[in-house]
Amino acid sequence: MSELIHLSAVRRRRDMLMRGLLAAATALAVLPLALILYLLLKKGLGAWGASFFTTDPNGNFLGDPGGIKSAILGTLEIVGLATVIAVPLGIAVALYLVEIGRQGRFAGAVRYFVDVMTGVPSVVFGLFVYITLVLTGVGGGFAGWKGSVALGLLMLPIVTRSAEVVLLLVPDSLREAAIALGAPRWRVALRVVLPTALPGLVTGSLLAIARGAGETAPLLFTAAIVQGTSFNLGQRMNSLPAQIFNDVGQAQDRLVARAWGAALTLVLMILVLTLTARLAARRSRLA
Repeated sequence: MSELIHLSAVRRRRDMLMRGLLAAATALAVLPLALILYLLLKKGLGAWGASFFTTDPNGNFLGDPGGIKSAILGTLEIVGLATVIAVPLGIAVALYLVEIGRQGRFAGAVRYFVDVMTGVPSVVFGLFVYITLVLTGVGGGFAGWKGSVALGLLMLPIVTRSAEVVLLLVPDSLREAAIALGAPRWRVALRVVLPTALPGLVTGSLLAIARGAGETAPLLFTAAIVQGTSFNLGQRMNSLPAQIFNDVGQAQDRLVARAWGAALTLVLMILVLTLTARLAARRSRLA
């Protein structure tokens, strides 16, 4: 009996030790994120004001440098077009891999290249679009839609892989029941598989959008940096990542403060997208 009591005490001590180690590891992992958020809030909130979100950068050497309205609107436009490019194409590729290709050689090759694209640095996508579209003069040099193409290429493998995983979770019994009722494969995919996997598809798409919204390098090579607001995707456009990159290296404290405010704005935009994705994932689990 005493040996059992001693063994139980040893197990409790080991359990407490491992719980403490796990808590310490978690705190160590969260600490850098907490420090980043603290620094952003400390330096970014000071730059916020009534005119910060309603005025464009004006390029003044002295006085008020202006706000980030053009950067916010440019980010929304560029990322919006990139979403239109990447999300339907990525889901379509995932549908082929799950519903048609499955174990085929071509499907295996597609999966391989999607995995390769997932690990490609974002600057490579920017350089690819810069060489193929900007230097060749297609569409007239730098343009917002070329930045969307670069971000779309960046987002495409993320959407494809997440969509494939979600589509594989749809029970085969649903497909078999629809086919037994005489429905063709394409109708089964559109009317049964996609609606069932919709919450997970939305989650993966939002995560890809959040990834693309924070990228700087592709936009520097494609959309460049301007000060005024533009709603024409065929022209140069400003964006939050490019604005931050341009301001943070300036000598004036006013411009550096604007970079901190823009960084806080970008983080909050991505945070909203991420939280939306998590809520959608939770709803899909509860459904």
